[in-house]
Amino acid sequence: MKVLHLIGGGDVGGAKSHVLSLVRELSKNINVKLISFRTGAFADDARAMGINVEIVKTGTIFSDVRKVLSIVREEGYELIHSHGAKANMVAVFVKKLTGLPVVTTVHSDYRLDYLQNILKMFSFGLINTLSLRFLDFYIAVSKNFKTMLIERKFSPQNIFTVYNGINFNQEINPLPKEEFLKKYNLKFDKNDVIIGILARLDPVKGLDIFLKAASVVIKNNPSARFLIAGDGPERKSLEKKAASYGLQNNVFFLGFVNKPYDFLNCIDINTLTSLSESFPYAILEGSLSKKATISSNVGGISDLIESGINGFLFEPGDYKTLAGHILTLINDPSLRRKMGEKIHEKASTYFSLDNMCKTQLEIYETILLRNFRNSRSKYRYDAIISGYYGFKNIGDDAMLMAIIDNLRMYRKDLRILVLSRNPLETGLVYNVDSINRFNLLKILQIMRNSKLFINGGGSLIQDNTSTRSLVYYLGMIWLAKKMGMKVMIYANGIGPLNKDKNRKLTKKIVNQVDVITLREELSFEELNNLKIIRPNIKITADPAFTIMPEKDERINQLLLDEGIDPKEQFVGISVRKWGEHEKYEAVIAELADYIVEKYGVKPLFIAMHYPGDLAIIQNIMSKMKNKSFVITRKPTVSEMLGIIGKTQMLIGMRLHALIFAASLGIPVVGMVYEPKVEGFMQYVKQVSAGHVNSLELSHLKRIVDETWENRESIKKELEKTTALLKSKALENAKIAIEMLDEKPL
Repeated sequence: MKVLHLIGGGDVGGAKSHVLSLVRELSKNINVKLISFRTGAFADDARAMGINVEIVKTGTIFSDVRKVLSIVREEGYELIHSHGAKANMVAVFVKKLTGLPVVTTVHSDYRLDYLQNILKMFSFGLINTLSLRFLDFYIAVSKNFKTMLIERKFSPQNIFTVYNGINFNQEINPLPKEEFLKKYNLKFDKNDVIIGILARLDPVKGLDIFLKAASVVIKNNPSARFLIAGDGPERKSLEKKAASYGLQNNVFFLGFVNKPYDFLNCIDINTLTSLSESFPYAILEGSLSKKATISSNVGGISDLIESGINGFLFEPGDYKTLAGHILTLINDPSLRRKMGEKIHEKASTYFSLDNMCKTQLEIYETILLRNFRNSRSKYRYDAIISGYYGFKNIGDDAMLMAIIDNLRMYRKDLRILVLSRNPLETGLVYNVDSINRFNLLKILQIMRNSKLFINGGGSLIQDNTSTRSLVYYLGMIWLAKKMGMKVMIYANGIGPLNKDKNRKLTKKIVNQVDVITLREELSFEELNNLKIIRPNIKITADPAFTIMPEKDERINQLLLDEGIDPKEQFVGISVRKWGEHEKYEAVIAELADYIVEKYGVKPLFIAMHYPGDLAIIQNIMSKMKNKSFVITRKPTVSEMLGIIGKTQMLIGMRLHALIFAASLGIPVVGMVYEPKVEGFMQYVKQVSAGHVNSLELSHLKRIVDETWENRESIKKELEKTTALLKSKALENAKIAIEMLDEKPL
């Protein structure tokens, strides 16, 4: 693999460190060259690091382009990787004239790069903004930057994330603390706690916030010491502010420190107060030194710091919260040590130079593979996925997440478009292109250039909810066939279909489908009743069986944030509003009290739809005598799976709450509101309490007692059953990929 990096060459700070360390590391694995469009420190440092660097500075942009083109052609590069405004502009011409794929790293918010220089803002800034639209792929240095690009209508499928990384195996041999203090004529007591910040003295770094926090801290702890390492245009102004706050004996300006690890070794608490950042190296360098860290919540810092676990975050400008966190760490040396160790552990795992290089190489491979496939395909998208998406329902979110993940397990470069009620949210969460599900003109346009239409998981072919939704999904299938697409009904539940005209319409359209996979046997019976026999039909399993839960540490923190002790034992209860819900609300409230009083476990109510399910949950909780809990903030799919994983048993109406529990081997009791719930309970051979409209407390108690008493044996049975269902769930994706490859099924 031969990759050519282009950069302006005037870069400093994080962008400079990122590019130089990355290119040097990449050169150990691939053939890589760096072109700088100016002479100076950047190119000199690159050369000193052993990087293959060439200066291209011919006098005009056009001759620079010609020179780069000759290098590309003569040396045979396969991929162009650009950084910054001028490099992006040159890359646009190179792409146009060579057809090579181009990826650019977005190191900052390009709309803010030249705010302090009007001339550059309307020249370089505008040119860069336009150039970015003509490039192929984008690398964001944080999740926040990726979100920014998606919100600005860049394709999610063409955006990757590469975290900044440093070498955690390097020997830093820092100057001892006493010698460092002596070097700067600082006479501190050995027990003084030192709070430090390593930053350019520029308004965007928020140093005035640091000073305000210091003034609050010293009122409570006069011996606290604050060191500012760095220089810049704000130094004199900041020194005056420090004096006006009466901080002369507590805050010390060191100027530029050329050996950051000497400084970091000296301090006890590392801070960052920036108003805007991408992903600052000062935080990573502090983590290498195992320093407890407090940072403003900007850029991608929250990707590293989990506030309260391995550091503290505060909102930009909130000096009072910053001061509070500083005082907490000053007063608790063991917490400082613990947080320093935890941030080091996470940073060395996810933010190492090795990890950065490995991720970058994987991105290059993906880009080259995708470029190769795209050049040989007449289709814009491999698959369009339609379903009940963008409605804040965790069950449907789970199906979409699983469908996408499973498809990409077999083909990672798959080009996917999702029809959604909330395209922006869908794009952000699932890393796919998405359009509004009712934008028919756009849908028709895209169908003409797409290969496979997937009617996504769920009970979409039914009229129990409404005829309107049935007509929509059947209409999408009909349009897809008219546009010449292959159509797959993917792990659906079919029915109930109550109206005769709806049954006839369903038969007519669904018989045109190429393949149908079903998540349980009741749906197969319904297809037989409808006399739908032309498609290839197979019973598989719900895609959600393949999802993995979030890590236990994250779930514990989520529960603590809700005031719930994660060490408690819980029985999960999932409910939704259906029919005359007031009747079963009272029964479920009594059952929840019974569980508390008989088994000493706490009911944990599970809301699968936010905020829809919360209203009925609050009604039930208000009818109870004993304490119960509910997660009030909408978790992610993986987090919800982790929350359900904390329960000993789950009693549920919502199908995917039951599926999540069963997939984790947790005993389940179903409360039926639609046939799909009964169908699933039969499929996994678990008990049902009957329909919610006719729930009887005595019957419900008996079933719950039997399930509770036999939960260990039930768990073993479920583990065997769900292992098979997970394998069947993956069959859905295998079949879809076979359809894309035009292989016989």
